Amino acid sequence: MNEKATRVAKGENDVTRNRRVSFDYTIEDRIECGIVLVGSEVKSLRQGLVDISDAYATVDSGQLVLKQLHIGQWSYAKAFPHEERRGRRLLANRHEIDQLEKELARGGKTLVPSRLYFKDGRLKVELVLGVGKKKYDKRADIAKKTADREARSEVDRARKERG
Repeated sequence: MNEKATRVAKGENDVTRNRRVSFDYTIEDRIECGIVLVGSEVKSLRQGLVDISDAYATVDSGQLVLKQLHIGQWSYAKAFPHEERRGRRLLANRHEIDQLEKELARGGKTLVPSRLYFKDGRLKVELVLGVGKKKYDKRADIAKKTADREARSEVDRARKERG
């Protein structure tokens, strides 16, 4: 069973992904958190009015906060609209928050959301603890992927020739 079929079976439904995370950061750890939202934000997320490309997470006064997450206005929430780029509190265990705070205090590491998804009707955010890649690291990754792709194509071509 492929990954997408497994996620659907578990009740997971992707809202959005940040595909640049694996390209821009060396991933050290992943953590799943809940997120505190108001009703119109949930409706906007279900419509796909979200952008996580600029978002990042910090630990402020013992709480995990997701900043710069853009959730667009829901068209029917005219009376009580939400602020589009407000800081949103993330729900994680105290132990996890303390560990993340220590890692971030060491310096050079960033908490970035890699995807938003609904899991059993609740919105979850997958945070990635990573170190920013330098330009030469990115070039090395691209070269490695290209070499792997070429090697796979050669193997496939050899198989086709044999039979």
